[in-house]
Amino acid sequence: MKSNTAPPTIAKLLSSFKDKRMLWIFILGFSSGFPWVLIGSAMSAWLQEAGLTRSAIGFFGSVFIVYALNFLWAPLLDRVKLPLLNNLLGQRRSWIVLMQWVIMVAAVAIGFTDPAGSMLWTSLLALLIALSSATQDIAIDAYRIEIIATDEEDMIPFAAAITTSGWWSGFSIPGAIALYLSDVPGMEWSSVYLVMGVVVALLSITVWRMREPENMREEMQQRSEEVYEEELEHHHWLAWWGVTVVEPFLEFFRRNGWQLAIAILSFIFLFKLGEAFLGRMSIVFYKEIGFSNSDIATYSKLVGWWVTIIFSLLAGVFNARFGIVRGLMIGGVAMASTNLLFSWLAVVGPDTTIFALAVVLDNFTSAFATVTFVTFISYLTSRAYTATQYALMASLGNLGRTTVASFSGVLVDGLNGDWFTFFLLTALMAIPALLLLWRIG
Repeated sequence: MKSNTAPPTIAKLLSSFKDKRMLWIFILGFSSGFPWVLIGSAMSAWLQEAGLTRSAIGFFGSVFIVYALNFLWAPLLDRVKLPLLNNLLGQRRSWIVLMQWVIMVAAVAIGFTDPAGSMLWTSLLALLIALSSATQDIAIDAYRIEIIATDEEDMIPFAAAITTSGWWSGFSIPGAIALYLSDVPGMEWSSVYLVMGVVVALLSITVWRMREPENMREEMQQRSEEVYEEELEHHHWLAWWGVTVVEPFLEFFRRNGWQLAIAILSFIFLFKLGEAFLGRMSIVFYKEIGFSNSDIATYSKLVGWWVTIIFSLLAGVFNARFGIVRGLMIGGVAMASTNLLFSWLAVVGPDTTIFALAVVLDNFTSAFATVTFVTFISYLTSRAYTATQYALMASLGNLGRTTVASFSGVLVDGLNGDWFTFFLLTALMAIPALLLLWRIG
């Protein structure tokens, strides 16, 4: 998973900013992170203000399960061409733009629902946003990998750093703005979501200005389809489904071997489980111990944002020079350790100094681990089935935070609101993944 060329330097990272593709990757990363504001941090604050319980807020997060399931329809994004849009934009951008249009409409609509009085409509629209966002992510991740040529593989860690910076920018900056706006006297959540709908519209316009990746994907798929047709006695539709649905998964296991492939997939599922539990309850925790929405916006969003940007870029250089497995091990240990700072905050209460320290260190370690993780699974994909294979691994990475982490509120309630113990447990959740990584490495 490491290039045979000379290790890239900081100078090369800085020079990569001259490459227009890095700007495109950043904007697409922003587009990927932004929907998590709509149904994540902003929604959690809204639901808490509407009087919902911790358990209810935690279970509302079950809409995120679609991120863990998007590999089921990812093969369609590798093969199905959208009418009209495909001719205008190409395979990847056409899917991105269509999903952004759906997110925009749903974001405006959800602002006019009443979570306390009609949770059903709020949940259904949140589910629609999650479905569209998860589908958009399939195309965005494939675009990011394919826009980097096969002879430029040393650029993959840099692209991972840029997309992570973009994701956190899309999650943090609009998230902070949403929380600031919600604290403005007379400002309703419907107006906040209307503003966020406009942001999605602007992002959609920028995608039209990008260039579609050039690759040999269709030629490689066509060769595989010819093999399937011959084996299936020229049943064209069976061959098409075989190449679309079956071959991407079989190719991954053939290339890595069954034992290593299962170990890799298990590690991917477990790696960020503790962070998922922490993230799901973080806004609720901050508000319960006495921080306002503006405090959360300043420290959790804006302070965390610039730390994430800086250390995401540095992580790209580290991974390119010293290797992915080493980066994952260091990132995993550091990420788990910083969770203990939130246990400290739970003891001392709303101390802004400790809050800032916890946020800075947590975002530093999370950024490092995320860039390494994205680089890791990017190297594991085949260019013939980029969307499907990346979605499979990214879905597993999301599965913990979209399913198991939905019980985070139940865990806090089961601990009788003992936040100290809760954050201690999130740190211990990293151990199984690190043991698997030691075996893989």
